[in-house]
Amino acid sequence: MKAMSKQPVQLARRYVTCPDSDRKTFYMSHCTKMLYTEKTEGLSKDQKLTALGHKYTQDGSKSLQATGTPLEGKVPRSFVSLPALNPERLKTARALVDKAISLHKVFSVQGPYPVIRTALRARGWVEQRLHRPKRKAHHRLSEEGRARSNDAAGSDEYEDNVIKEQDPDRLYDIMSRLVRNEMVYFYWTVRRDAINPNSLQKEQIINHFAKAGSFTTKSGLCVNLRKLHWFDTADPDTFFPRCYKVAAQDEKHAFIEDYRRTACTSFLKYIVEREQGVQAEGLGHNIRGARKRSKQRSRPVDLPQMISSALKVCQYFLESLEHRDIDRNQEPPLTEEEWEEFIHNYYLVVHGGEKIENSDLFVTCCKAMLQRLVEVCPQLDIDGIHNIWIIKPGAMSRGRGIKCAKRLDQILRLVDGDITLIRESKWVVQKYLERPLLVHGTKFDLRQWFLVTDWNPLTVWFYKKCYMRFSTQPYSLNTMDNSVHLCNNSIQKHLRPSQQRHQSIPADNMWSDDQFRTFLSSQGRGAQWQTVVVPGMKKAVIHALQTTQDLMDSRKNTFELYGADFMLGHDLCPWLIELNASPTMSPSTPVTAHLCTAVQKDTIRVVLDRRADRSANTGDFQLIYKQAAVDVPQYVGVNLLVEGNKIRCPCPLPPLNCSGPKRCSREKEPAVEKVKSLPKMLLKSQFKNISSGIPPPSPLPPDPPVSVTKKGFALHLPMTVRTIQLTTNAQSHSALLWKRKREVPKFSSEKVQTCNLKKDQGLSLSLEIIPKQPRQATTSSFSA
Repeated sequence: MKAMSKQPVQLARRYVTCPDSDRKTFYMSHCTKMLYTEKTEGLSKDQKLTALGHKYTQDGSKSLQATGTPLEGKVPRSFVSLPALNPERLKTARALVDKAISLHKVFSVQGPYPVIRTALRARGWVEQRLHRPKRKAHHRLSEEGRARSNDAAGSDEYEDNVIKEQDPDRLYDIMSRLVRNEMVYFYWTVRRDAINPNSLQKEQIINHFAKAGSFTTKSGLCVNLRKLHWFDTADPDTFFPRCYKVAAQDEKHAFIEDYRRTACTSFLKYIVEREQGVQAEGLGHNIRGARKRSKQRSRPVDLPQMISSALKVCQYFLESLEHRDIDRNQEPPLTEEEWEEFIHNYYLVVHGGEKIENSDLFVTCCKAMLQRLVEVCPQLDIDGIHNIWIIKPGAMSRGRGIKCAKRLDQILRLVDGDITLIRESKWVVQKYLERPLLVHGTKFDLRQWFLVTDWNPLTVWFYKKCYMRFSTQPYSLNTMDNSVHLCNNSIQKHLRPSQQRHQSIPADNMWSDDQFRTFLSSQGRGAQWQTVVVPGMKKAVIHALQTTQDLMDSRKNTFELYGADFMLGHDLCPWLIELNASPTMSPSTPVTAHLCTAVQKDTIRVVLDRRADRSANTGDFQLIYKQAAVDVPQYVGVNLLVEGNKIRCPCPLPPLNCSGPKRCSREKEPAVEKVKSLPKMLLKSQFKNISSGIPPPSPLPPDPPVSVTKKGFALHLPMTVRTIQLTTNAQSHSALLWKRKREVPKFSSEKVQTCNLKKDQGLSLSLEIIPKQPRQATTSSFSA
């Protein structure tokens, strides 16, 4: 830059012929500014602005008047004059801002969200625009940050391509400048970590709860749904495919056991379906083609041995569910060598199409076992026969890193491949729905919105509208490609739809719920949408939130909109796949352009309008759950521990039944005998010596001061007797109760109370004894 200031004209002419147009334009602009500075030396500020304005022609081209030599080319920025400040517009902006400040209606939105901005401005809110920091190229997000999920990245993509809002009068800019130093009372952000909830005041509203990773991540949902039995009687296996965090060793062993057991049940189902001629939907010519390839195999398959092993494993599993395996030896049904042999033959028969004979002889026993398993295994129907599992990174989004696999060795190889995910225990393996409901032979999933406005009491709003997302390829189990098995729009939008796919499915791969209900009506199942699908989705959402309620931050004036992904089985039963925070609101298709706009407007109705008026219109949001408020305990911890030390008794008391003739009276006497009075002087000196730790001058008389007929006891002094209470079984008896103050041990007539005992009331004696040793106490209770 110093060289450019010495010879500006020569440098400007040199860069005119520069081949790099961007570089030429950049340096030419700087040269022009420096020439203008040298030419206008000594002029006032207004004269410099006038001269600068004359340098720009009406068509936007620029000429260098200082040297008389025109410089051709475009400048990166044109000289745009700001519109004149209209006093009336400024007065209007000031009035709107003053009213908004007095009503605490200042909001801030991060991201595009033009619907949210429009809805808030229509309610008299004024925006304070946030400064958007530059994104770091290498920024490691936490698990909860990555779990913004399916969808925050989609919102970012929409944010990058969004068209700026139309503000011809610059009224919103002026109002934003006027409230730049005011407190924001409503935050709407894309990312959870954009605003720290702990730094907010009580009246400020934000659209994200803290610690939502407990259910918005795949690993968090997998772990917490297992605790559902503590909150409800529902079984998570009825709406959530079983899932394991295989990075942990105990979870890995449980998955291997589940995979082997599923292979046994799948083999039994294969035998039954083969005999019945049933071919699973989506298999195509997989079995017939596999049989042709299996002709080259020469290794025979011992069918009776395989069926016997499968039945043995299933019987072992049923007994464990019924808790009949408690007293038996904990020996596995099959050894490791037997498991390897069975799994190998299972691959040959089911995956490879190996020919087996005389399978019809075993159909009856296979049917009987499957019938018993159906009663205890809700997921037996969706398991299929291929034993396919889906491997997911526990906290990634938009289908990244997800793979499907059939073989156990392939699954373990995928899980053990990424050291980072292993170290962070983020791998999740979930049972794949091999037999989902298909629309014209194509797989789809369902995106459903719900809104949480409070966690204590848990308050859930369910949106009545949803949409379906299709894959671009027809459903088939011949391939494990994600284009067939994953319906994420972030994956399918980059693929070209297959020509073999049904023409009724649109090219944008989306249906609204109304279009899907029309399809169900054409199949004669239209009524099941309201009786099976919607109630099932509501229950799944509520149960998932119940298990994480204790882990969430129950800050008031906070809400969050979530997106749930479901798949439907053959019986239209919904299966929860995952829950997503910050669901995308980009109008990528006509379906999402309509529904995403509606759900944002209705969210503002629930969050703001209903705060002022409980009878306000909430749009398509329906309140489906609101539990009673729960008092938060003073201490909430994982482990509650009570510690204590054992109190040792220096002089153990003798048993109640004593055989000594001097201690117990064998004669029949009344139930209660009057207490013999002791000399006052003896008592005072006795207790004073005991309290001071000095032994008494003379021992007590051999007979105790209290005698009880039939059963007696002996007292060993020195000790202090504070309270003695007697009761008896006699019909009409009385007992004496005397007390002594700690400071002044006195026995007077005022301290003696007589209480009448009811009939059949047991005889009991309670003593509180303080021995000679300091800081030790023993409490004994005698009953007769």
